[in-house]
Amino acid sequence: MAVEFYRHALREEDVQAVVAVLRSTFLTTGPQCREVEARLAAYLGVPHVLTMTSCTAALEVALRAFGVGPGDEVIVPAFTFVATATAVLHAGATPVLADVDPDTGCLGAAGVVRALTPRTRCVIPVHLYGQMADLEAIRAVLGGRKVRILEDAAHCVEGTLRGVRPGQASDAAAFSFYATKNLTCGEGGALALRDPDLAERARRLRQHGMTASAAERYQGTKGYRHWDVVDLGVKANLPDVLAALLVHQVPRLDAQRVRREALARRYEAVIDALPGWGRPMVRAEATSAYHLATAWAPRGHRDAVLAALAEREIGVAVNWRALPQLTWVREALHADPADFPVACELGDRTLSLPLWPDLTDAQQDEVIAALRAVARGLPRA
Repeated sequence: MAVEFYRHALREEDVQAVVAVLRSTFLTTGPQCREVEARLAAYLGVPHVLTMTSCTAALEVALRAFGVGPGDEVIVPAFTFVATATAVLHAGATPVLADVDPDTGCLGAAGVVRALTPRTRCVIPVHLYGQMADLEAIRAVLGGRKVRILEDAAHCVEGTLRGVRPGQASDAAAFSFYATKNLTCGEGGALALRDPDLAERARRLRQHGMTASAAERYQGTKGYRHWDVVDLGVKANLPDVLAALLVHQVPRLDAQRVRREALARRYEAVIDALPGWGRPMVRAEATSAYHLATAWAPRGHRDAVLAALAEREIGVAVNWRALPQLTWVREALHADPADFPVACELGDRTLSLPLWPDLTDAQQDEVIAALRAVARGLPRA
């Protein structure tokens, strides 16, 4: 590719941190995980952060910690990655899809109201592309119902809305450290919680429901600590060998976000000038993490745009097709695409452009030139 879709921004200090763990005697969940958890808790302003193997695992652990299970319903946006819904199924509950806001692609209050039933126990707003969903508005339409809010913040470690960060105004927030995320260790995630009892239960649930991890059981000269199993848990704890990649990245998040925003703003100006194109709106009171640079191609032409950009050696992706457009989801959840017109239109039009902190202005110029050329070549509406 002339310009790849993504390159990680790992530095030599991250590599050396992993080497140090490999030379130690402890590879699984231990001091490196604790350090990452402490740094993220301070960054987010949330008292409890638990590292996990993925955002998907963090979502499932949170739901289990809430006590959500068979017979319960969880509202999920129809425009999200499939894991947001499958995590609900793995917890034993039923995902109920809701259409999304046409300006942002995020789940909004209107979608929540339409999906609410007496069986609703939780809502999972997704902070799409790095912009936070409006939790305040969602909380307002829930009224006095005993419904948890679990943020899918896979795209949004750095984002804020009205000065509030992920995890500060909800029951829990789940994060992803997947290979292409702003904060990455290849595969990994975290769960942020405010309630100490929920945090303690989630800590047990991520390791089989055990009352002590390996690091806590083997205490060197302090002797051995016995453990018990008090919950039906899962295996979702992050190993130190991966956590070491994260430790030094946390202090770099804000500077890299500034660079990502500068790149994204250039794309936005170009997209706004292309007839028939669109993009997600970023609210004036929001700070986006700018995880992805997203364009909405003219109706009916997205796949042609993808092919044309690929021919010009520009890396592109689709984030995502709407859930009702996926065969398994459509069949398993009886999800009719006609019931989710906004999500399915976005699923037909969306594409992601190259965006990473070390992308140069010259490389972005290549992407922009290719995008303009492809747009000029499309049939007129």
